[in-house]
Amino acid sequence: MPAMKSLRVGFQMDPVDTVDIDADSTFRIALEAQDRGHSLVYWTPDHLAYVEGRVVARGQAMTLRRERGNHVTLGEMHDIDLSDLDVVWLRQDPPFDMAYITNTHLLDRVHPDTLVVNDPTWVRGWPEKLMVLDFPDLTPPTVVSRDLERLKAFKARHGDVILKPLYGNGGAGVFRLTPDDRNLNSLHEVFSVINREPLVMQKFLPAVAKGDKRVILIDGEPVGAINRVPAEGETRSNMHVGGRPEKVALTDRDREICAAIGPRLRDAGQIFVGIDVIGDWLTEINVTSPTGLQELERFDGVDASALIWEAIERRRG
Repeated sequence: MPAMKSLRVGFQMDPVDTVDIDADSTFRIALEAQDRGHSLVYWTPDHLAYVEGRVVARGQAMTLRRERGNHVTLGEMHDIDLSDLDVVWLRQDPPFDMAYITNTHLLDRVHPDTLVVNDPTWVRGWPEKLMVLDFPDLTPPTVVSRDLERLKAFKARHGDVILKPLYGNGGAGVFRLTPDDRNLNSLHEVFSVINREPLVMQKFLPAVAKGDKRVILIDGEPVGAINRVPAEGETRSNMHVGGRPEKVALTDRDREICAAIGPRLRDAGQIFVGIDVIGDWLTEINVTSPTGLQELERFDGVDASALIWEAIERRRG
């Protein structure tokens, strides 16, 4: 089989000099690309622009090393025409706000001639907490609403619930409201000051005490999982807020969930996806900037970044 040609790869991401090289999935993806002979350029989201018919970014050539404190060398800042690249990675972290949405619209203008991973149309069309609504048989009871009375009625029906912002990430703004908790009115007031978006309320799943499983899918197929266990006294299991990653195996239920959603993800160009499963229930489908690659590699020896690049190279070959 002939060797894969060298690809020109761009990374739209948050500042590369601040990443944790032992945990960051974008760093691992970029390092794998470099090891495969692909050339890298990098820019932050605020440097993406549309200029007289072209989608461009002010960015820099990037060379990476797995060397703590000295992991990146960047070239001079220059204009990059995204149509000159083979692949662009959309790896900026949420919030999934109008700036994020506008960036997906700009990236749409070069995709698929320049392959954008993940496909920006469906990153925009499938926010993490909304795509799961297409699979009500796989998800816990859920309401999406800004109407306080509707939220109160849902809480009265289910007793123990989780309340979270629709477009939040990393566990920020997630609250557990037990049956005797009286803070819903106050929380609704606080969220109302912040924005005009609906809230998500779900029935609380006690199985979260045993962990919130992150299952990684590549091109619609599950390749492994890690378990994220909440810190003592915490409901949230996100690693951003102290959750502890642990080795875990895929269950038959995990595979059932992946079989149901995987074909849609693959057909929509969602090459790297992380889903969240608590007990037997799907809670989120993460397509914006999923994580977990390095933990999976450490725990199970699964080189998911290589599998990701194989999927990309099949499309670009």
